[in-house]
Amino acid sequence: MSSPAAPAFHSRLGLPFAHLNLRRNPFGEVPTEERADLAVVDIEPLVPALRAGRFAVQFLGDKGFGKTTHLLTLRARLPGAPYLHVGEGERPELSELPAGAPLFLDELQRVPRRVRRALFARGHGLALGTHGDYTAELRHAGFEVVTVRPDARLDRQRLAAILAKRIEWARRGLGPVPGIRVETLDELLARCGKDVRAMESVLYERFQTLERVCDV
Repeated sequence: MSSPAAPAFHSRLGLPFAHLNLRRNPFGEVPTEERADLAVVDIEPLVPALRAGRFAVQFLGDKGFGKTTHLLTLRARLPGAPYLHVGEGERPELSELPAGAPLFLDELQRVPRRVRRALFARGHGLALGTHGDYTAELRHAGFEVVTVRPDARLDRQRLAAILAKRIEWARRGLGPVPGIRVETLDELLARCGKDVRAMESVLYERFQTLERVCDV
């Protein structure tokens, strides 16, 4: 009965997922510089608009719904564009916000209102990740505004594409790798709603104990 022993054997070699033909758990943390390559998003029409100025796109939604992924993917199409993630508890001043355009700013709701107004007065293109809707403030500052809710675009088909891309990212070599069953997709959508990060956490635990290549 060699199959149950396979995970322990590979673990001793430092290859804990080799029995699945994977380099790592596909649903662990992805390095920031690789996230854009794994995204399943529709952002191409936003690129020329951001270059033009006085245009803002806000990716709106709760934690885990894909805002940062959309921001990073869009930024990858605009090399050199400044990016700032405002951490929890931070209240940046205007002087702390990067110069240059378009500016990518994640967690806009943590920026004080007076600083937001000064930022918007610059008139540069903006790509924003936010829990709150700032359409009114942006339009008052003369911006054309597009709001994208990543969770609104998430259905079974898109979720299947997202998860398949993560598994391919972790592939070790030629041959079969685990897949995701339709029933699992429906279970994740029912259990986690539109929170992709929560779905990844569920799948992470399942892949940690998977003993052979099969559909999960």
